[in-house]
Order: sequence, then structure tokens, then C-alpha cells
Amino acid sequence: HIYVWDLAEGFIHEDDAARRMAEAMAGEGIVLSAPCEGRINLLAAHSGLLTIDAANLRRLNAIEEVTIATLHGNVTVEAGQMLAGTRVVPLVVDAAKIDAVEALCAEHGPVVGVRPFRPLRVGVVTTGGEVYHGRIKDAFGPILRRKFEALSCSVIRQIFVPDDQAMTVRAIRRLIDEGADMIAVTGGMSVDPDDRTPSGIRKAGGHIITYGAPVLPGAMFMLAYIGNVPVVGLPGCVMYSRVSIFDLIVPRILAGEIPTRTDIKKLAH
Repeated sequence: HIYVWDLAEGFIHEDDAARRMAEAMAGEGIVLSAPCEGRINLLAAHSGLLTIDAANLRRLNAIEEVTIATLHGNVTVEAGQMLAGTRVVPLVVDAAKIDAVEALCAEHGPVVGVRPFRPLRVGVVTTGGEVYHGRIKDAFGPILRRKFEALSCSVIRQIFVPDDQAMTVRAIRRLIDEGADMIAVTGGMSVDPDDRTPSGIRKAGGHIITYGAPVLPGAMFMLAYIGNVPVVGLPGCVMYSRVSIFDLIVPRILAGEIPTRTDIKKLAH
């Protein structure tokens, strides 16, 4: 069968609808694919942190015959990665529905974006008598270097200290004096009385955002700020788990966010 569709006034084709929706919801760091069977994909123009306005995404999908799907937000994405797709259900759609999509995006802002990572200089403080005295080999340093380099950052120096609060404080302050934009402190994050890392971060002047996170693995995570310098206390799971609290919070900091205690508690879901 061959059908000829006479496009009525006030209606638009699915390809045009998908493009208008994609253009309306695309923020920084987004490029669009060509239409294919009524669908247009939003792709990452560069690597960075994927941001999704989930509240506005729900508003858009509440419009009848509009379908927009995205990846979960606050994850690291690579250039060229597909992040979202737009299409309408019928072959043609009432133009007023696409006007409504554009109006919501104009009012609330883009739905999908990719924030580039800031190339921060990272100082690492590794605590623990076993490593400090050479009884075991440090495994944290090489892993952190790889993780930070993958996020466009560089580790400028790693300082080893025993489970000593005063030495931890001096190491943190020395790295900040040497120009570190971020401090990562490893080891000594558990409830063992010998573990002095949390108290060391506090004593160094850290304003504590949280000590503890509803993330497994990563429950013993600490986030603090000394002035504008973020300080992360990293539990041992960062060494062993492919994905941990590090991968949920550190990329957000590198993308320019200042996570709150509420942001971290939301990670429970």
C-alpha cells in the first residue's frame, strides 16, 4: 500500500519535532545527530560531567506524545558518547506540543549538558604507619594518579605520614602552600582509635561537609574545604573497587560543583 499524507496546518513531521526538541533541551557540550526514523540523539561534544535537569525532563515527558530519554546525570562521559534521545510517538504531531517543550526549556534552562573538568593540581597525603615505615608498599598513590589523570588532573606530590595528627596537618598545609588546588588524604579513615585522618583534616582547618556517606563501598568518606580547596578523605575501597564514592563525588567537584551534605545523602538512592 502507498499512502500520501497531506500535512495539515498546525502539525509538523516527526523529524522536525525531534530536532526542535533536541535543540531546545541541549546545553553546553552537546552536539546533535542527524534524524533517523524520527529520532535525534544528543551526543557529548567533549569529555566531562553529564548534567541532567531531571525535574524539567519529567515536565517535558508529561506532554502527550513527547518522549525524551537520557542517561543518569552526574556521571563521567566521553566525547561522542550518546547521552539522550528525542522523538514523538506519531508520524506528525501538533505543533503546539513542541511549542510547549520549547517554552519549558526557555523557562527552566537546558535539560542535558556536559561540564568540562577543571585541570586541578592535586596533592596526596597518605597516612599509616605500615606504609610510612616501609612495612607494606603503597598501593593508593598509583591508583589515584591514574584516576586523576583520567579526569584531566595531575598529582603534584604525595607525602607519607604515620598515624599522627600533627604530621597529617603539616602535610596538608604544606601541599596547599605548594599550590595544590585539591587535597586527597588516603588511609586512616576507619573507626580504629589509631586512625587520625578525620581529626587531622579538621585540625588543618577543614570545614567538614560530611564524614560518612550512604554509599557502599565508600561509607567512611569525608569531604571538607580549607578555604576554596576541597579535601577528600578516601577510604580503602577506592583502591579495590572499580567504582566507589570517589567516582560519584570527585568528578562533580572537578566540574565546578560544591557538593552539599544533602547532595551526598541523595546518593543513598
